[in-house]
Amino acid sequence: MTTTRRQVMAVAAAGAAVPLAACGGSTEQVDSSQPVRIPVADVPEGGGLVMDGVVVTQPSAGEYKAFDARCPHQGCTVSEVTTRAIICPCHGSEFDPQSGDMTQGPATEGLDERTVTVEDDDVVVSRE
Repeated sequence: MTTTRRQVMAVAAAGAAVPLAACGGSTEQVDSSQPVRIPVADVPEGGGLVMDGVVVTQPSAGEYKAFDARCPHQGCTVSEVTTRAIICPCHGSEFDPQSGDMTQGPATEGLDERTVTVEDDDVVVSRE
């Protein structure tokens, strides 16, 4: 049985958790009540990574920034972090890795910033 986008959106609008299928066919259930913990060693200096609905960057050694991974244009998840941009694959919007500000549209605003701390050997990102 095929599930339509409309059906998924109706379930999500009702507040239910919706497992999302990635291109590889895997599903991921994100627990939005818990912070995201990422090993410091996994966040490259001058770059970053996208994980569990957040994007974490390390613009300079020991400085971490975090943002919601949803593009404000149409809600796609950003997919890539380079030294110059956080990139949304759906329509080409780009965001500054330091501030989350939009640098190239069609998005008209930046990514929502998240609170980030370092605890032991982990970068800890609040989902709120």
